[in-house]
Amino acid sequence: MSNRFEWSALILRVIVGLTFAIHGVAKFQMGLENVAGFFGTMGLPAFIAYLVAFLELVGGIALILGLGTRVFAGALSVVMLGAIFTAKLAAGFLGGEGGAGYELDLALLAMLVALGISGSSKFALDAILFGKRSVE
Repeated sequence: MSNRFEWSALILRVIVGLTFAIHGVAKFQMGLENVAGFFGTMGLPAFIAYLVAFLELVGGIALILGLGTRVFAGALSVVMLGAIFTAKLAAGFLGGEGGAGYELDLALLAMLVALGISGSSKFALDAILFGKRSVE
């Protein structure tokens, strides 16, 4: 795999990881009970809020570190699909007065899918700990 590709995958991995880690921390800071209440207004069970907050925080950190990149990219892709179809789709691509649209969620989903397909081994813990490249 070309070195330029590895650098671009590293940039995607770190930026997407940072974005999810910050969103996960924000959910914990606002109180998981409040997040669960918000999820409830959309007809989702409360435990989903806890799962999403934990996955965003841990998955984001794992992506930054390059630990299980493909696994966490796949899991977070499911979260993004859920966000788009349960909370954002009705608002449209750009959203409006009723709230944000799904443009950011779609962009994050595209980045996650790219990482899920290609992996990212540059400066990745997977490569260091397990002596393998996630891109072959």
